[in-house]
Amino acid sequence: MSSSAEPYKNQRYWELKQQCKERKQLFEDPEFPATSESLFYKTPPPGIVEWKRPKEISDNPLLFVEGISSQDLNQGSLGNCWFVAACSCLALREDLWRKVIPDNKEQEWDPNKPENYAGIFHFQFWRFGKWIDVVVDDRLPTINGELIYCHSTERNEFWSALLEKAYAKLAGCYESLDGGNTADAVVDFSGAVAESIDLEVGKYATDIPQQLKLFEDLLKVNERGGIISCYIKATSQSEVEARMSCGLVKGHAYSVTDVRKARLGQGLMSFFKAEKLFMIKMRNPWGKHEWNGPWSDSSEEWEKVGSSERENMGVTVKDDGEFWMAFDDWCKYFTGVDICRIINTSILSIHKTWDETTLQGCWTKHADPLYNRCGGCMNYKTTFLQNPQYVFDVKKDEDEVLISLQQRDLKIHKNIGKGENLTIGFMIFKVRGSLKSPRGKGKHCFIGFTDLKGRAAELISASCLI
Repeated sequence: MSSSAEPYKNQRYWELKQQCKERKQLFEDPEFPATSESLFYKTPPPGIVEWKRPKEISDNPLLFVEGISSQDLNQGSLGNCWFVAACSCLALREDLWRKVIPDNKEQEWDPNKPENYAGIFHFQFWRFGKWIDVVVDDRLPTINGELIYCHSTERNEFWSALLEKAYAKLAGCYESLDGGNTADAVVDFSGAVAESIDLEVGKYATDIPQQLKLFEDLLKVNERGGIISCYIKATSQSEVEARMSCGLVKGHAYSVTDVRKARLGQGLMSFFKAEKLFMIKMRNPWGKHEWNGPWSDSSEEWEKVGSSERENMGVTVKDDGEFWMAFDDWCKYFTGVDICRIINTSILSIHKTWDETTLQGCWTKHADPLYNRCGGCMNYKTTFLQNPQYVFDVKKDEDEVLISLQQRDLKIHKNIGKGENLTIGFMIFKVRGSLKSPRGKGKHCFIGFTDLKGRAAELISASCLI
């Protein structure tokens, strides 16, 4: 019953649960009370809110109903499709959700031992290099007896609503989750290294070699347990969550639930045909509203694929928010994709492994140039090199380096008019001259971090993977 995760607000799940059982009381979280302050800082929910425990919402509440699935989730009245999309991705990876939802069997309702239930749950999130254990009570906000925010397709399933509450507690309140980035939530669920790709800038819709390379990369990430999400950029506020004629939604995050090469043809002939179709499967966090173009649920294109292949791909004709698209159409309509790689550092793995290093630092101002670590971007040539610097070496020409720069989540400051991330970046330089690599051969490089505006910034972390 011990955990290596650090207890948030020094609240220890097992101790609190035992205290509640001894007192025969259901837990009430003093750090995230059932009040308006936990709901919003600016815009209240659309109605009279009542906080209800799951037993007051359903006769037979459960954490999971017939396991966990990406189709369990539905977005509520909060604009946090990014978080719900990340939860859909999480549900596909058992090794990840068991970490985020620890002791899931122990936390489950047991009708045979009602005395063990104390109205307390805990979830774990990866924050800045370590796992944080967050405790919540089971009081959930409702309007007219219905959950306001994230909820399951099954009325008596509560894992998604409770997970969202724990995440809202980390952010300060539910409204702080309004607007965000799916990759950020995925990193919090996994400790993955995130990479964002602008499909428009890269011209992936028209550059076929680039398109094929991206597909192979996504296929590999999916097969190796990574998490992928995508979106269509909104050019104005009026376009946010606006439905297009093709059924897709602008300013909205989708979780990618599968990537594969589909075999064309019927029966045994499909095994001998070289022709394959590059396909990608997505889910709308709303649990409805799907793509209606080629290869949509009921389109005639599926007649080109055998019944066994359709079954393997999980093709269903129902508006459940999940659908397939041809990859070239996906590149045409979607404008961005977030790739979160679960980094494999095991020396026993048959797949490619990485060497990982995590560095932490901050930009700090000081009147003495020798101690100043806030040099600004390259426009500030006289002070730029005062920024924090880190040296690394690349041993082989074919080695790939992936650098992820992070800063502390500032959502908790939204209630005082702040909370937006600072604009930060880094430059990579190849070192020439007398510096010798401590590993012998290789290219010696260093990363120079900059806050781009010459200001002191929040603590940052960089994971350098080679």
